[in-house]
Amino acid sequence: MSIVNAQFSIERNYNCSPSQAFRGFSEPELKRQWFANPAGWPDPIWELDFRVGGGEVSGNRSPDGMVALFRSTFHDIVEDERIVFAYDLLLEDRLTSVSLTTVEFFGEEGGTRLLFTEQGAFFDGLDDPAEREHGTGWLLDRLGKALAGEPVG
Repeated sequence: MSIVNAQFSIERNYNCSPSQAFRGFSEPELKRQWFANPAGWPDPIWELDFRVGGGEVSGNRSPDGMVALFRSTFHDIVEDERIVFAYDLLLEDRLTSVSLTTVEFFGEEGGTRLLFTEQGAFFDGLDDPAEREHGTGWLLDRLGKALAGEPVG
């Protein structure tokens, strides 16, 4: 049994207000566009209860039949400024990682700078911090497309 602890931060700039960027996380239909089942796998589940103490569940079955599940709890929400949540990932009911994440929104000339910081514990070689960082960047790029009204897929 082993644990790898890792942290990463990703910045993105979006051509919209902090309020609009924040809505990308808080409004269910907008969040669903860029986050829920991005690979289009079968049997998707997705729920969002965007409030302190609420959470999000997102899961699906890969083409080879493996079930993946994301479960989060929101710990702090300051509208248009920050979101703090913890989440775990499971594959076939086996815990692969647990993370604490902050998302910060900064109004800047011409739009919003988003800072996404994640601190995670990755278990038994079942998950990889570098892959997580890459996948998170890809999701944040999808968010940018959704905020711009572009096709996300």
